[in-house]
Amino acid sequence: MQVKVRIVNAFVDDGQGGNPAGVVLQADGLSAAQKQAIAVQVGLSETAFVSRAQSAAFRLEFFTPTKQIAHCGHATVATFALLRQQGQVGEGWTSKETLDGNRDILIRGDMVFMEQHRPESLALTDEPRLLEALMAAMGIDPGQLLPGLWPARVSTGGAFVLLPLADEARVAALCPDQEALVRLSQRLELIGFYAFSPDTRRPGRAAGARMFAPYYGIAEESATGMAAGPLACFLHERMGVAGPRLLIEQGYLMHPPSPSLITVDLKLAGGRIERLLAGGLARVQHEVVLEL
Repeated sequence: MQVKVRIVNAFVDDGQGGNPAGVVLQADGLSAAQKQAIAVQVGLSETAFVSRAQSAAFRLEFFTPTKQIAHCGHATVATFALLRQQGQVGEGWTSKETLDGNRDILIRGDMVFMEQHRPESLALTDEPRLLEALMAAMGIDPGQLLPGLWPARVSTGGAFVLLPLADEARVAALCPDQEALVRLSQRLELIGFYAFSPDTRRPGRAAGARMFAPYYGIAEESATGMAAGPLACFLHERMGVAGPRLLIEQGYLMHPPSPSLITVDLKLAGGRIERLLAGGLARVQHEVVLEL
């Protein structure tokens, strides 16, 4: 059995870099085991499988090389950019059906945006031993943090620990203990860890970040839409960064680098974040044909 996989780079910055995702269209006949096997062969952080939906325009399922995950920002952007290129979606609103509910999708020009929920935050300072374990796993100490800020667990549909570091040099120097991060991910029910600083390579951008998700087989990822949403909320609520649109850089500090740009639009009501849209540009790279 042959399966066609398109490779699409999502969150490209000026047409370069981005985060590659596999996209398999018309995946209705594939079993979960086959999808997992395809994700392993593709070898990217996520592969999206598109099939008929009962309560949305499309059903999307996401598989990392090790397991299925409920949501994936860059694979969603990659999928709808491909559908747009093929004429299967047009400008405006559409939707995706996922493991844990539906999400709205907005096609605006060449950009694809994915809905995320209002943020839910958990301070980690109330558990000093947990915080100490987290700092040790990341190889940092309190002196490396932004003054007055501590790591926090934030979810807008998928939970991440956000680590506010003082500058880009500290973010670049991170070499976390991946096994320790796996244990912390299980304990805190996380997708991953998003370390950032206010330093960016280009003016007008809010933060530069790195993302680690070893529990899902991702040592480091070049662009993470599901993490950029929580970070944008943290920047707005905890650091006073003005909205409603925040730009997040990622991938610049990887080895090798893959510069990426994630756009987050905050939807505010009464000064509070009600929901948000995280999105960006994508570029179709090539396709591969796999044998199952």
